Amino acid sequence: MRYGNVIRFYSEGSKKYNFQTSRSEGSPKLLLEVMGNVTDMGVDRSKNLLDSISQGTKIVRLVEPVNFKWSYLTIDDSSKKYRLRTALKPLKNYSLLVGEDVG
Repeated sequence: MRYGNVIRFYSEGSKKYNFQTSRSEGSPKLLLEVMGNVTDMGVDRSKNLLDSISQGTKIVRLVEPVNFKWSYLTIDDSSKKYRLRTALKPLKNYSLLVGEDVG
């Protein structure tokens, strides 16, 4: 298995809403940058694991588990944000099922 994608984990904990300007202030904080393997999740597998058919779902495979709280991740240089749906610990490696953030 090739780990050819850059996975960046971010936290939004420092963002605050300013009532006077009606905008969020602060920027996300980069927590970790690791190499991983990313594949799209098929329709059949999505139905079996998540009990729904959803687009934009990806499987991210990492060598080490992520043992901290994170808000979202990005893949390579894409601006799309992915939120955690579920995590799996098979015999080898560590897998995250993430869905595209629509909000």
